[in-house]
Amino acid sequence: MNTAAPAVAPDITTAPRPPMVRGLPLIGSTIEMAASPAKFFARCYRDYGSAFRVRVFGNDLTVIAGAEAATFMGTREGKESLRSKEAWEPLVKEFGASKMLTAVDGELHKQMRAVMKRGFSKESIKGRYQEVLDITRTALLRDWQPGRKVPVVQAMQYLVVEQLGMVLTGQTPREYVQDIRTTILYILNVLVTRQRPKFLMKMPKYRRAKARMFELGHQMIRQYEQRIASGGATPEEYKTLIDDVMEAHQRDPDLVPKGDLVMLMTGPYVAGLDTVANTTSAIVYTVLKHPDVLKRIHAEVDALYAKGRPVDEEQFMKDLPVLNGAIMETMRLYPIAVAQIRTANKDFVFGGHLIREGEMIYLGTAVPHFQNEFYPDAGSFDVDRYAKPRAEHMQIGAYSPYGRGHHTCLGKSLAEVLLAMTMAEVFHNFDLALESPDYELKTKTAPTPGPAMSFKVKVLGRRTPSLAPAA
Repeated sequence: MNTAAPAVAPDITTAPRPPMVRGLPLIGSTIEMAASPAKFFARCYRDYGSAFRVRVFGNDLTVIAGAEAATFMGTREGKESLRSKEAWEPLVKEFGASKMLTAVDGELHKQMRAVMKRGFSKESIKGRYQEVLDITRTALLRDWQPGRKVPVVQAMQYLVVEQLGMVLTGQTPREYVQDIRTTILYILNVLVTRQRPKFLMKMPKYRRAKARMFELGHQMIRQYEQRIASGGATPEEYKTLIDDVMEAHQRDPDLVPKGDLVMLMTGPYVAGLDTVANTTSAIVYTVLKHPDVLKRIHAEVDALYAKGRPVDEEQFMKDLPVLNGAIMETMRLYPIAVAQIRTANKDFVFGGHLIREGEMIYLGTAVPHFQNEFYPDAGSFDVDRYAKPRAEHMQIGAYSPYGRGHHTCLGKSLAEVLLAMTMAEVFHNFDLALESPDYELKTKTAPTPGPAMSFKVKVLGRRTPSLAPAA
């Protein structure tokens, strides 16, 4: 039974609490949610409406979901009713910092977002496409050898670290990849998604990896200071996130204090490693699972590269409609931002139900991804949903792969271009196959949803025999 809000919405004094989702004794909905949180929230929305409560890992969680939640996050009421601090505060403390972008709201959030906006945007790679392609191609040559079965998620994690390092900080810290991966795994599992117990943060493996990650952060700071001291200021058009953060620290140490620098320098890896690697891995699966789509993508990327190596955003975003449709469709069916965590800033009514001040709330903004009302035959993989005249994702509240509201992923525009560049290189240069035609993707939910680490593909050969690192 769907308990949608009545025609006359109750006020705070009369609104009932959200209904509790039926679950198993003691463990509640833990198993179902762990298996697929996105589909679990979609099922609950269908059965209970846009506001409900679930019992998971011994805790009662409040969920507001659907296109209504996605729209609510962008309204003034949504901004006033929700805050981000509690969800991310444990991570801030773990880094010994005072604040981070995802943990602040209001004017302070605007100020910090302004500092970091350029470094996380597609403008950060303007004029540097060949550099990004060179790094991508070199990593692919190294890790995707013909005749091998490649562990896709792991290979993509190495590639993403090198891409993010170069784009956001000017470095490719390959020797720190394992430490970055370990640190992020523990931080996301324990402190952010809270799917693992806190005692794990005392494990020697984590403490060693964290120390190495801090070493990387301090190394970035020293190198910047040495470069500036020797008169090596970065030209405006080539500045990276490091330049912007360090200049903001010198200009306004209250906004960007010294104790926050390591977190800000290494933050892109926390934000991007797992999310981007999971997404690119899922794209490999969905395209290989649909040979007709793979054939269309091969034709498309081959035609683009026949003109010479692409040199600007226009070529990747406009000349590859099938590839970009596949990327968007994969992000619909395998969303990273299944739910965003907030705290109720005050009592408010949502979907006819009372949300109490201080409650931790999960916002299931990806629920519409699985609804036939927005995406006919929503369970099917259809790369043509996004082109006009269909443009199904343009319906209000229908598509939220990068989150919603004023905390929408700062790196959205950069991610879109990097995803297209990466997948164009993969599908243009390699002949890949799933381990078997009937293979069904195994997934994980910790620390973020995505393909399981066991997912592998066969590298049958190189589609471009002369493939080699660019000179």
